[in-house]
Amino acid sequence: MSSISIAPISSSSSTFSSLPHFDRPTYLMCPPEWYDVNYVINPWMAGNLHRPSRDKAFAQWKELHSQLQRLADIRLIHAKPGSPDMVFVGHTALVQHGVAALSSFTHPQRQTEEEHLRKWFQAAGFLVWDTPRETAFEGEGDALFDPTGERLWAAHGVRTCLQSHRHVADAWHTPVTSLHLVDPRFYHLDTCFAPLSGGHLLYFPVAFDAPSRAKIEAAYAPEKRIAVSEQEATHFACNVINVGNNILMGITGTTLAKRLEDLGYKVTELDLSEFIRGGGSAKALALRLSDSRVSSGLPAQI
Repeated sequence: MSSISIAPISSSSSTFSSLPHFDRPTYLMCPPEWYDVNYVINPWMAGNLHRPSRDKAFAQWKELHSQLQRLADIRLIHAKPGSPDMVFVGHTALVQHGVAALSSFTHPQRQTEEEHLRKWFQAAGFLVWDTPRETAFEGEGDALFDPTGERLWAAHGVRTCLQSHRHVADAWHTPVTSLHLVDPRFYHLDTCFAPLSGGHLLYFPVAFDAPSRAKIEAAYAPEKRIAVSEQEATHFACNVINVGNNILMGITGTTLAKRLEDLGYKVTELDLSEFIRGGGSAKALALRLSDSRVSSGLPAQI
């Protein structure tokens, strides 16, 4: 893919036609070369300083990579030295239609990743959409398209500013529904909310305030809502990668995988315990590059 000059989002259709286009589900991953818990910027890190095993983390990451590679193409970016959380590449941007809305991280410890990601996206030909430094936004950690790409869900609370939602949605001129996270354990939307390809929603209701739950219930019929238990939620049950009808997820120790299989999904559970120490699981370890419809196995829009 050739580079393009970075232009305003309102540029001509010829510019948009030159942006990256993926006919197959495609994801970005970052090997855990520098992964460790070196500081505490979320509740999961507390008590886990320097506890992850680098060898075990690499083995778990390689298994996730192998399983995802069965379903999708994978691009790799190598972490910048001194950026131990960059393995959680799903937090670094939100991508759709060849446009990458880059994160503006809340904590200085992760701000070092931003320029590294900018250079990667520019070299790969993406149009980069910047978020102002004063407007915290953390990529797919806190903003998720539904499988059709027609609705953007975005959360605010501990890490992302409400004011960022409209700015990010303007990159695609798409409607955005804002949700308020109220439990600090679920500091990102992708820890408690996962729109699935079959029209279902995997979510932990009590992570949201009452008005947000009402928005969710208005959008998803009861038979489409899959509420997870606190035990499942604290095993990052919602932090899943969904490709077509396939779901890659961490081990929950419950019947959740069976419940999903009964709805027609093919579920692969993986040990991702070393990454939970850092506050992430499967979803946080991969960033979607292909359009949401392509990753969901839906027909392309004409």
